[in-house]
Amino acid sequence: MNYWAVVPAAGVGRRMGAQLPKQYLELAGRRVIDWTLAVLLAEPRIRKVAVALGAKDPWWSSCEHAEHSRVLRVEGGAERAHSVLNALRALEREAAPGDRVLVHDAARPCLRAEDLSRLIELASGEQGGLLALPVRDTMKQADNQGRSEATLDRSRIWHAFTPQLFPLATLRDALERALAAGVSVTDEASAMEWAGHRPLLVEGHPDNIKITRPGDLELAAFYLRSHS
Repeated sequence: MNYWAVVPAAGVGRRMGAQLPKQYLELAGRRVIDWTLAVLLAEPRIRKVAVALGAKDPWWSSCEHAEHSRVLRVEGGAERAHSVLNALRALEREAAPGDRVLVHDAARPCLRAEDLSRLIELASGEQGGLLALPVRDTMKQADNQGRSEATLDRSRIWHAFTPQLFPLATLRDALERALAAGVSVTDEASAMEWAGHRPLLVEGHPDNIKITRPGDLELAAFYLRSHS
């Protein structure tokens, strides 16, 4: 079975409040996206990584992996789902419909190689799967006024991470149909769930954080140092 990867990186990361999109910020001597791509490219089962970028992205060319032979630049879309869909269509020029594709956030630079490998080993079936983490805290459901109205059963609630792994053609079809139906697609698993699939939740390490706010950079640097 062949494996491919998609990294949606066309976002601007407004919540960071930085002059650069978060995937291009400096993190422990590298750009965030370079840490992210290094882990994917180190996995020998991944044949190619399609990176979906903004049409006028001026920063990519200076990145460490911009000219890598296994990296394919693809034009991104208005939203994450559109960027992923563009990348899947580009990969279909080389990939077979039944090949597996891993979609990973550009701003998750702390992915561990062992988590990536375990996801491939456990979630390569037709239903696919994703890295995730069971919640540890008591979870509340709020009403429209921001007041707690219910306590949720945390034994069934997980934090969704990436990568998320699915059959390429199945994911492309799910995304196309979900977008055409006006469904809110927050991640690839949500499109697959809407299409009737039940992805496997594969427990990963909690340090697979997504860079979203300024303080996340310092935390990610700490995690990366601990990996070495």
